Amino acid sequence: MADQTVVPEAAAAKPAQASQVTLAHIMSEHDTNLYGTIHGGVVMKLIDDAAAASAARHAEGPAVTAAVDGMTFLAPVRAGDLLTAHAELERAGRTSMTVHVTVTAERWNATGPVTRVATGRLTFVAIDAESRPRTVPALLAA
Repeated sequence: MADQTVVPEAAAAKPAQASQVTLAHIMSEHDTNLYGTIHGGVVMKLIDDAAAASAARHAEGPAVTAAVDGMTFLAPVRAGDLLTAHAELERAGRTSMTVHVTVTAERWNATGPVTRVATGRLTFVAIDAESRPRTVPALLAA
């Protein structure tokens, strides 16, 4: 008898814009460290959350963080700041995706431009119901 293995059909390629995600969060005193600024881990969580949502949107299902390829803190964040994380897919492999995130802050007590405060680049792997890697759609060239 011939092998009856079913290979799922690859999903259609998608543009990066289809997986863009923007999350916003107001920082509170609860999020501060001993120096009175927002703890870096709080900013990192916002980056991971935005990147995970972008990866899952592209993969059309669950995706887990495989690596934090880079994280850069550019300016301090303070209680009251409105942080906005914007995530966009940079690359899609067979089962993995690389997502770039930019975080900006709107200062609650100051007028002026929005300040870029952090960036991150993370790699995700799409998984199936048994937590095994699964294929993801290709990324259309910009």
